[in-house]
Amino acid sequence: MSDEVLVEVDGGVAVITINRPKARNAVNGAVARGVAGALDELEERKDVAAYVLTGAGGTFCSGMDLKGFLTGDFPVVEGRGFGGIAEAPPKKPLIAAVEGYALAGGCELALACDIIIASEDAKFGLPEPKRGLVAGAGGVMRLPRRIPYHIAMEIALTGDHFPASRLYELGLVNHVTPAGEALATAVELAKRIAANAPLALAATKRVIVESADWSRDEMFTKQGEIISPVFGSKDAMEGAAAFAEKRAPQWKGE
Repeated sequence: MSDEVLVEVDGGVAVITINRPKARNAVNGAVARGVAGALDELEERKDVAAYVLTGAGGTFCSGMDLKGFLTGDFPVVEGRGFGGIAEAPPKKPLIAAVEGYALAGGCELALACDIIIASEDAKFGLPEPKRGLVAGAGGVMRLPRRIPYHIAMEIALTGDHFPASRLYELGLVNHVTPAGEALATAVELAKRIAANAPLALAATKRVIVESADWSRDEMFTKQGEIISPVFGSKDAMEGAAAFAEKRAPQWKGE
C-alpha cells in the first residue's frame, strides 16, 4: 500500500487507515487509488472477513482535497468512484470508525459503510453547498434512505456540522464512544462479525443491500438465488457439525 493508505490485518479484520493527518485526511488521488487497491486485494483474501475504515491523527476524513481538485487531481477511481469506495462498496462488511470530522466526502465515505462507530466529539456534515459543490459521492442519495427526509434535507441544504450524538438518535450512528475509542470499539465489533462464516456474511450483506429494490413478488426468488449456495457450502456443514460437537467452527470460506 502507499504511504497515504495503511492496511493492518489481525483476527480476520483489516483496518484501512487514511493516512494524511496534516491534511485532515482529505482524499486525493493517491488515497482513492490506495483504498481501491487495498479492497481489490482484501476481497480475495480468505483470512479477512470484515473491514474497518478510519483516519489517522484524530480525524476521520475532511472530504475531497480541494487544493488537489484545483490542480486536476480528482480522487475518483473508475468503477469504484470517490475515495475508491463510494460507488462500489466491498462485498464484505465495512465499519467506519469516526473520530473528529467526517465532512463532505468524508461523511460520504462513512455513509458507504455498513456500520458507523463514532466518538462523542465526532462531527458529520455535507458542506459542499458552502463551496459551490454538491455531495455527489452518494451523500444526497444515501442520507435520506438512512434518516428521516426532512432532517436529511436540513443536513444537506445547510451544510452545517451535526454531532455524533444527534446522528445516533436518528439511527445513523450505531454506537457513540468516548473520545479516542472509536477505532477500538469498531475493531472489537468487526472481530465479532468476522467470527461468523464468511460466505454467510457476504450473502447476508448482499440481500440487505439489494432487497431494497426488489418487488414483493420477486423478493424470495432473488434471495434464494443469493443464499442457496451458502446452504450447500462446506461451511454450512461445518457450522452444523461444530454445533453438534460443541466446538468452535473452523471456517474455510467454501
